[in-house]
Amino acid sequence: MPKLPAPPVPAPLKAPPPRPGKGNGASGPLDHAASAGITVVDWVDERTSLSGAARWMLFRKVPKGTNWFYALGSATMFAFLNQAVTGVFLAMYYRPDASGGAYESIRYVTNNVFLGQFVRGMHKWGSSVMVVLVFLHMGRTFFFGAYKYPRELNWVIGVVLLILTMAMSFTGYLLPFDQRAYWATQVGVNINGTGPLLGPYLSNFLLGGSEFGATTLSRFYAIHMLLLPGLIAALIGAHLYLVAKLGTTAPPWKKADKPQALRETEV
Repeated sequence: MPKLPAPPVPAPLKAPPPRPGKGNGASGPLDHAASAGITVVDWVDERTSLSGAARWMLFRKVPKGTNWFYALGSATMFAFLNQAVTGVFLAMYYRPDASGGAYESIRYVTNNVFLGQFVRGMHKWGSSVMVVLVFLHMGRTFFFGAYKYPRELNWVIGVVLLILTMAMSFTGYLLPFDQRAYWATQVGVNINGTGPLLGPYLSNFLLGGSEFGATTLSRFYAIHMLLLPGLIAALIGAHLYLVAKLGTTAPPWKKADKPQALRETEV
């Protein structure tokens, strides 16, 4: 298969021509700043060759009929970034202490930390928004037939991301460690324990033993903060790579144009 040439750099991204200086021909401070920025970018690109990868990811053909439904994937990724950023700020104050420290740390964030209630609200409601967006994105992919050849692997990755998103919501629900979080997690763990074969082992793994205790909260916190975000970030990277490599599908109501040779043959 012949290698396609790299797409040209659009005019808006090209460096502007040098402007004439003032007075005796010396350039102004804005010209110096612009040239310095271009020099730094060229220096980094010469050592990393990132411009080719950026053009390959960003400048590609889009099928006819592309609409706002195709933005659901980007919206889901934005929701994940919101969860990651707000989660880091909440983790600065949170204490996974089942004897009361977890609940008190959440109350301290809500009532005393500057913008703490806002950040916690962004994280709390952002989780629900992310779950809804993931389901909408998967639904759009299914009804548009974007799971078919050659995008089957990307569909599998999307299904795994859906499962990991639900696991993130489940593990994060316990962290405030209030009455509602405690008993809701008890119900969820008991439901997992009724599964065939792996159910009891999964229940013991989540509880950190045979009973609900302090280890359960620490285990949920570690899974929620370390394990699941890393897996989701890695799979999102693979998902975006396959999207850029294989492209997106046109809506099912759009028919492909026939080649000119076939048209002449039919006539």
